[in-house]
Amino acid sequence: MKNMTLAAIAAAVNGTLYYAENADTEKVEATQVIIDSRKIIPGGMFIATPGERVDGHSFIPQVFEKGAMGVICQTLPDKPLGPCILVEDSFQALKDVAAYYRDQLDIKVVGITGSVGKTSTKEFVASVLAEHYKTAKTQANFNNEVGVPLTILSVTEEDEVLVLEMGINHFGEMTRLSAIGKPDIVLITNIGQCHLEHLGDRDGVLKAKTEVFTGMNRDGIVILNGDDDKLITVKDVYGKRPLLFGHKEEFDIHVIKTASKGLFGTAADLESASGSRVSVNIPLPGEHMVNNAMAAMAVGEVLGLNTEEIAEGIAKVPATSGRSNIIKGDKYTLIDDCYNANPTSMKSAIDLLNCADTSRVAILGDMFELGGDELKLHGEVGAYAATSGIDVLICIGQLSKAMYDSASEQQTAMTYYFTDRESAISALPNILREGDSILIKASHSMGFEKIVESLNK
Repeated sequence: MKNMTLAAIAAAVNGTLYYAENADTEKVEATQVIIDSRKIIPGGMFIATPGERVDGHSFIPQVFEKGAMGVICQTLPDKPLGPCILVEDSFQALKDVAAYYRDQLDIKVVGITGSVGKTSTKEFVASVLAEHYKTAKTQANFNNEVGVPLTILSVTEEDEVLVLEMGINHFGEMTRLSAIGKPDIVLITNIGQCHLEHLGDRDGVLKAKTEVFTGMNRDGIVILNGDDDKLITVKDVYGKRPLLFGHKEEFDIHVIKTASKGLFGTAADLESASGSRVSVNIPLPGEHMVNNAMAAMAVGEVLGLNTEEIAEGIAKVPATSGRSNIIKGDKYTLIDDCYNANPTSMKSAIDLLNCADTSRVAILGDMFELGGDELKLHGEVGAYAATSGIDVLICIGQLSKAMYDSASEQQTAMTYYFTDRESAISALPNILREGDSILIKASHSMGFEKIVESLNK
């Protein structure tokens, strides 16, 4: 890892180096920086972090036995097992060392945030850029103040572009993430009703998300969803007009026409303000995936890709488990969208379900972190689902009682309510019919992946 010596790391984290008398602190570079002791390799740097169940400090002897170059820790081990950098806060040290390493890398960083669709947009952008560059990207859901530093520390010197997903739920978090990632390109997908418990309303969400501008490259580019009524109010960032994508012809990237393939994707013609036009095959279903394709085209054009590369990259976008992932089974077609949920993404997922040409069933659960209006917002989703054209609505969870009550008032769909996931799973065989298309969606802590597993059997 470029310039990641013991001396440089100690300076970056404002720590004190101990037990390094026999180490070359100025020249030998770390092979990795991790917080999971099980993944240590010879020459790696281990950050010992305290956890709710396990304290990483207890694994310091084991990582030295496996050949670690050194350890960053809040408490020194009893015996001098190897070089240790003592810090006040290991998690802060993780952020500091990642910010330092980011500065050593000759790489373009695309920072992606927004209320809905961060992960799917990340996949689109990374797939497009991989047609031209060696591209690294955020893995799994590593998008917070632990995941973003770990993602940056996973970048190699061979990588040319990093697509960095950035998620927050409090004010100030995005400022810290942006200072670590220092994006050259910022892409914001939308401003929705999420994390309202901490951010108040959509104006608060806009304020929190646009903190990403604070740490970005001042000569960088901002790309925004022009269809979003909040993002369209952002007219200037460091003297530059943001690039816009969306459905209006005056936007920098816009859609000319689309042809739905139901649950199996969309064909679309996209055009840029420069006049370049590309026909794309979007393999993932839903109108929001067209937005993702436009966003990826915008990033691709900024970084010099041609239309053939953009089209190839979009066609190769992989499905992601828990995020609008279509599973074609022997009895049912499942839309596995159970990773997370808020009112905006719920309505988008219901729209996606209505692309199916079979009987349509929505299994929906509680949405968390919605603040004082949580019951009202659940009720709005219930009314939207019941009047959207679906055939069956199944609501699960304490908050989802409001969803069920509101949907029942519409008297337009068969509606069921269960207090918990397990009782719903037991009842599903008596409700569902062979051939149904079924959406499964709720906040992640509802554990709806268990429903997916049950139906997939």
